[in-house]
Amino acid sequence: MDISSLSRQLNIPVSQLRFKMNAAGFRISPRANKIDNQIAKQVLAAFSQKPKTEQAVKNKDISLPKVLTVKELAQTLGLDVTTVIKQLIQNGVMATINEEIDYDTAAIVAADLGFNVSETPQTGLRLGLGYVEEVISGELAQAPADFVARPPVVAIMGHVDHGKTTLLDTIRKTKVVETEAGRITQHIGAYQVNKNGKLITFLDTPGHEAFAAMRARGANVTDIIVLVVAADDGVKPQTIEVINRAKITETPLIIAINKIDKPDANVERIKRELSEYGVLIEEWGGKVPIAKISATTGLGVEELLDLILLQAEVLDLVANPKGQTLATVIESNVSKTLGPVATVLIQNGTLNLSDQIAVGRAYGKIRVMIDAKGNKIKTAGPATPVQITGLSEVPDAGDTLKTYQDLDQAKTQATQVLKSERAKRMRAVGKLRLEGKDLNLIIKVDVAGSLEAINEALNKLKNAEVKLNIIEEGVGEINENDILRAQAAKATILGFHTKLNPQAVKLAQTKQVSISLYDIIYELVEDLTKQIVDMMTPEVVRTEIGSAKILAVFRSEKDRMIVGGSVIEGKIKDSALVEIKRLDQILGRGQILELQQNKAKVKEVLQGFEFGVSIKTDVKISDGDILRLFEESIKKRTL
Repeated sequence: MDISSLSRQLNIPVSQLRFKMNAAGFRISPRANKIDNQIAKQVLAAFSQKPKTEQAVKNKDISLPKVLTVKELAQTLGLDVTTVIKQLIQNGVMATINEEIDYDTAAIVAADLGFNVSETPQTGLRLGLGYVEEVISGELAQAPADFVARPPVVAIMGHVDHGKTTLLDTIRKTKVVETEAGRITQHIGAYQVNKNGKLITFLDTPGHEAFAAMRARGANVTDIIVLVVAADDGVKPQTIEVINRAKITETPLIIAINKIDKPDANVERIKRELSEYGVLIEEWGGKVPIAKISATTGLGVEELLDLILLQAEVLDLVANPKGQTLATVIESNVSKTLGPVATVLIQNGTLNLSDQIAVGRAYGKIRVMIDAKGNKIKTAGPATPVQITGLSEVPDAGDTLKTYQDLDQAKTQATQVLKSERAKRMRAVGKLRLEGKDLNLIIKVDVAGSLEAINEALNKLKNAEVKLNIIEEGVGEINENDILRAQAAKATILGFHTKLNPQAVKLAQTKQVSISLYDIIYELVEDLTKQIVDMMTPEVVRTEIGSAKILAVFRSEKDRMIVGGSVIEGKIKDSALVEIKRLDQILGRGQILELQQNKAKVKEVLQGFEFGVSIKTDVKISDGDILRLFEESIKKRTL
């Protein structure tokens, strides 16, 4: 079954469903789109019924930020911290009252407790597609005269061997202008062509892993998808994936039926197969335009470009070159001579040399800017792909670039993103606890002296409960071999004052290996300390409140009792936990749902006074039973 279909049936966002499935033992890859039908049935059975909560909370709408502490989450939900921490533990996350958790974790916990959750718009953390759209919409409402038409951004996609690369090559060859510079290049993962005086921006990496990373961050920079289908082969798995992607992102499709010059080409069969997947072409009464081409000979390519420009006119693509400068990272890498390098596509505003920017966890001042022709430039407008240098580190594909008035503002933005990512790492460690009490590490540093200092610090973190295993350590940059060893040992890679090999970055994404880079040793030790503490079994502290004697039973329900009694010691509190005792035997436990005194709701009733109470419990309470009231809290472990 398709995971997105399962998500819709359960009314759980896909990202949250993946997390819940893994936490519940349904192990799936973060990139898997389909699961076995039998497993799907088990997931439906497990998550269809909302769990009973310890509070009478139902369908309350709340909004949560990108990052918040456990205490803040409890306050937002109106629940005690213990209830929230217990729910976190059930989801495989060990977090203390002041620990920061990310939105995904908080949303899962809140949903399990009966809340309808949405995300609070945040401009202080990792900016995304929603933020870009919000800025552009706001500017369009305030200053529509500043907006101008921009080139369409096009991705050419399709099944393997259906002719994507050949089509790209043909477009490049046929649309180069008279001079060598031309209007197109492949130097930076994107290029532009000029058709009848109008530019079209092509993204040159539609099948690249970077696109998967961009989709994971919700970045959809593509205006139009050209879906290439071979006339002699038909609709295939990757064809269907592209169709589904277009539907999910609501991106217009243009169908390019390729290889029509082949003897066994069957265009009508392609049209019929596409219709079976909900793609109805214009000549069949639908809205999807079609071009019949031969990428090898160039037949129909001019008509395809005309269709792209026509579709762009219908879409009325505009941007504000005078507005807030925003761009999305298409690719990024580390250059031996230039340092961190990012290829970005400008979506709004104008990017200038020396602009101060933040992009994901990176920040800096643009030192060099290169256009799609390989020329150094000083300014670039909307829908233009450019390569930039001057960043503090390598950003991720899909990160949003924003300009700032000064470098301190940019640094503050990047630091907030870094803190958010640390919170996510804490969640990942919580998940590791479900699989064991070993923390495996591979450490790479700049010089041997650093390694000695780190080992000395790690010796102080050794304890009886969580075993700290140094699988490998060494001097030098983190490379592909380190990634493979980490994957085999289920280890985390720690880098101190060292760099990441560009190929290692891509391999780590594919193999799902976690890498953390540090420049300050106490931050490395601090993060590891938190990981180890969070992997340790939490200590539950019980605080006695009081006791009461049951004098009357008013109503008995399946999982609830309504009774009356008198406080004989201490006090009785609303929401407190209770032990039900008969003679010398403890019958079970429960929790107070509602407390009344003189038929009015109260928070507590003191010794010597009578009360009425609704208790959530499976025990059948009788006259004369004793309630022992207490509270539980999670005590943070220390090394």
